[in-house]
Amino acid sequence: MEILEIEERQLLQREAAAARLRAIADALERHNGLTLERSGKRIEVRVPDRVELELEVEVEDGGGKIEVELSW
Repeated sequence: MEILEIEERQLLQREAAAARLRAIADALERHNGLTLERSGKRIEVRVPDRVELELEVEVEDGGGKIEVELSW
């Protein structure tokens, strides 16, 4: 099986980042997965009914990060 990995970084306003997360959550709930378009190709990722959710929060002087990971 071919391994597919997509990594994307964008600088967004906080509200735009929240909207992006909402859109991902809505797609998972309504369509059981995500559809991505990259380089003129459409990629569909099907996500099973049960997933493992990992949430990591790091806060330091001057910055921090929140990581959300779903795996199955």
